[in-house]
Amino acid sequence: MLILMRRRARQLAMCFAMLLVTGCAAITPRNALPEAAVHVEPDGFHNIRYWGDETAVDAAGLASNAAASAEPSETRREPRRDLNLLAISGGAEDGAFGAGLLAGWGDAGNRPAFDMVTGVSSGALIAPFVFLGREHDAQLREIFTKYGRKDIFAYNVPSLLQGSALVDDSPLFRLISKYIDADFLREVTRERSKGRVLLIGTTNLDAQRPVLWDMGHIAAGDSPEALDLFRKVLLASATLPGVFAPVRIKVRVAGNDYDELHVDGGVTRQVFIAPSILRLVSGHSGRKVADRSRLFVIRNGRIDPRWESVSENVLSVTQRSLSTLIKNQSIGDLYRIYSIAKLNGIEFNLASIPADFDLKTDEPFDQKYMTALFDRGYDMGNQGYPWVKSLPDLQTAGKLSRSKL
Repeated sequence: MLILMRRRARQLAMCFAMLLVTGCAAITPRNALPEAAVHVEPDGFHNIRYWGDETAVDAAGLASNAAASAEPSETRREPRRDLNLLAISGGAEDGAFGAGLLAGWGDAGNRPAFDMVTGVSSGALIAPFVFLGREHDAQLREIFTKYGRKDIFAYNVPSLLQGSALVDDSPLFRLISKYIDADFLREVTRERSKGRVLLIGTTNLDAQRPVLWDMGHIAAGDSPEALDLFRKVLLASATLPGVFAPVRIKVRVAGNDYDELHVDGGVTRQVFIAPSILRLVSGHSGRKVADRSRLFVIRNGRIDPRWESVSENVLSVTQRSLSTLIKNQSIGDLYRIYSIAKLNGIEFNLASIPADFDLKTDEPFDQKYMTALFDRGYDMGNQGYPWVKSLPDLQTAGKLSRSKL
């Protein structure tokens, strides 16, 4: 979602000007969580989330506790089995590419059942459906081809004047709620009991840190509170700060209620797979997770630089700089993931929007644009996507480092 409003810069400029004039006096007060209690979890839940930036040593205990709390299964008694892992990035409307690629791959008949699926932003809206398997591919197609901007957000001047956000994201929450119900959570719980893991990333604004949510453990709560939290995490992961209102996650400490503020996971990680969290799936404590395991990374965006003539005004320069920053952050995340895969002996596979897809639109979440991108991804997935197996610059750097030893 970090590129959600790039095509609406002028409208946002007017909104920002209104903010400067009117202020934000009507924001609902919050009771911020004190720093000393930052490791507390939402009331009634345990082992449902982890810091995404923990070192392997710090996170090992968290991963071990979560693995121990999962129900026993045959897969847990086979720690050296081959694993199939999937990481899906953000990308706003460009998420249609990843959804189409996965649906086409499913119809080709050789898409594996992934042992771990991670998602951020628009990738978070794809991940739960892919996690449950091909039976939910039709819903993926609907979400990324049937709906448009009005189904995601509305420009809401009254809300803006009250200081809540630039747009109203209640349409997106209604859309999430339409597809994510109690039966959906029971399916997620069933798959989690087999040792499979679904992780969604958000950003804790107070802590300035990425948070990884174990959605299977949330779903296992099998309660209205679990359903509400599951939906809120998906919404938070797709919440662009300053445009959408941050999602408040309530926690309780010593009988007092506090609010955490969570926004787009792409603020801290465009795409992720945490090294120590791999043990949630493999049950293996050694360096390598498993032999012949595979990691598939879908970058819902273009990796190659794209020329664009930029007007020399504040909005154009800021917009172009921000999009360039985001692109390079995502490339840095890909290098991080690549190094993790190599360290653990996992085969690396990368997909991204092809450079020759040049359809443009001036409307965020343009239905025609998303349908065309979904269809392009579908065709590539159905015909056998040419996965990129390595990141050459990193390989070269590794060889140079070894040559100096």
